[in-house]
Amino acid sequence: MDADDIAFYQEHGYWISPVIVPSDVLDAAERGMERFYANDHDHVLPDVPATRGWRPEHGDVLRKNDYSSLRVDELAALVRHPAIAETAAALSDADGIRLWHDQLLYKPPGGSAKVGWHTDRQYWQSCTSDNMLTAWVGFHDVDELNGAVAFMPGSHRWSVTGLDFFSQDAAGLEASIVEQGFDPAPVVPSMKRGQVSFHHCRTVHGSSANRSTAPRRSLAIHLQPSDNRWRPGSGHPNDELVRRTPDPDYSDPVIQPQLWPLV
Repeated sequence: MDADDIAFYQEHGYWISPVIVPSDVLDAAERGMERFYANDHDHVLPDVPATRGWRPEHGDVLRKNDYSSLRVDELAALVRHPAIAETAAALSDADGIRLWHDQLLYKPPGGSAKVGWHTDRQYWQSCTSDNMLTAWVGFHDVDELNGAVAFMPGSHRWSVTGLDFFSQDAAGLEASIVEQGFDPAPVVPSMKRGQVSFHHCRTVHGSSANRSTAPRRSLAIHLQPSDNRWRPGSGHPNDELVRRTPDPDYSDPVIQPQLWPLV
């Protein structure tokens, strides 16, 4: 990474790395994903709504399971791969990077499941930092056919409302964005296995249905700079899990460990 890469991120609100995650780490993460769905976990979290997510009885739909890396060691190894947090720190000019939380994502093949246009920041109102970001790691090559993440360049500078992760009406959301005076102009980067996409917490992003014949499998690693703190107002599921001192402590070393610099 060089100054031009950082400038691209600052201008566009996202950046695609070269290959920075080794194959053996991804091979292990794939095994970890299988173990997660088989309920073969190394660690147990409290049974609260935030830790439940997709279950087999929900059927062949978009699977979203938060906190997977806190339960399965191979997924934790991917989250802790040093190149990811070090890159995030450079892009966001942060003195340190901690985990916010992760999302294990599985998009079934040949289906209609989409991820609606949204920003991560709209769901993170309990945070003081406006400089959080997400590293998205595909477990295989991704492109428009299998529902790669799409970004709206420059949207991290917009003030847009009415977006929704769970909406299946991409056209309707785009029309709403236009009505608010912004130009959606989405881009869908293709990525090779081992590349990582990084996007700012205010960047509008989403993904289309997986039209391929294989599932799209990935881990979204949500990251916070070390100066992020809890603030009163809208809560977040993390508040159910982190320690309290007495307010929710977003530096909890168990739930939100420091990822960079390494300690």
